[in-house]
Amino acid sequence: MTRFVDQASISVQAGPGGKGCHSFYQDLWNRHPIPDGGDGGRGGQVIVKANPQLTTLLDFQTQRHFRAGPGGNGSSKRKRGAQGTDCIVQVPLGTVLHDADNGDLIREILHPDEEVVVARGGAGGIGNANRSIWQKTRSGETPLEGVSGERRRLRLELKLVADVAIVGLPNAGKSTLLSHISQARPKVASYPFTTTHPVLGAVALPSEFQIVAVDVPGLIEGAHHGKGLGLDFLRHIERTKILIHLVDMAAVDGRDPVADYKTLNAELKAYQPAVAKKLQVVVANKMDLPEAKKQLLRFRRQVKTKLVPISAQTAEGIPALLKAVAKQLKRFKRDE
Repeated sequence: MTRFVDQASISVQAGPGGKGCHSFYQDLWNRHPIPDGGDGGRGGQVIVKANPQLTTLLDFQTQRHFRAGPGGNGSSKRKRGAQGTDCIVQVPLGTVLHDADNGDLIREILHPDEEVVVARGGAGGIGNANRSIWQKTRSGETPLEGVSGERRRLRLELKLVADVAIVGLPNAGKSTLLSHISQARPKVASYPFTTTHPVLGAVALPSEFQIVAVDVPGLIEGAHHGKGLGLDFLRHIERTKILIHLVDMAAVDGRDPVADYKTLNAELKAYQPAVAKKLQVVVANKMDLPEAKKQLLRFRRQVKTKLVPISAQTAEGIPALLKAVAKQLKRFKRDE
């Protein structure tokens, strides 16, 4: 299974410009030699490009240096040198590019095949066929050398691009739900923190369109301070349209469904108020277990919100859940 990595640092070096040519042409009909040296070619650029097939920054753990090709040297007969070969750095959708030295945001890569130049190639040297430059050369200056390409250090941060995020406290049943509604096969077990990284899955909704859902590892109290790797997980909720808020209604491990619901919402608000305001489909999970019905009645009395009862284990109620998700997504589109 591919290891999920959502942060990386790399260095990029654009290509230097090629040398301008210093040459002369003379034949029987010309009394004086004629400068005919061509310009050097521009150095290659470093370009970051979105690749929808990628879902992790894992490759940057082994390859961290990227260099574009140098521009070709100019030659006689005013021939310009070839442009240097560009270096294409492919990243997943949702990658945020920062300058590692000053922290400036360069670009957020959100669309397939979107690209941005992060290091520009150096200009080529000017050949002596340009008479004004030739005069400068004769006076002692040498503008024939190409210019060095830009060098930068970049910090890459991945924020997954998904329509729906499945959130909940540890052991709420998020992975089991995702495995039922999509082809994703996250690890499922009866202990907390089974999922250690976000998992994407394509989901077909009743309204005959497909969405992407992400299973975000269990958040805990203090997640917005980084507790339990909370900050590493919370960033993947930022770009989702709606949240499926999964609550363990059977009170497994002595948990309190009402407290769990309030704790998670408090963490979302503390992390980023805009995230807490996202549309939610609240789901009462584990309704196949004995304690769930009693807890559901108490939850409805204390929490005034609509919710969808399901059992991710038996798949009971999942069609109703998908219908509710489709309805919320349509509402989201109307508000856009």
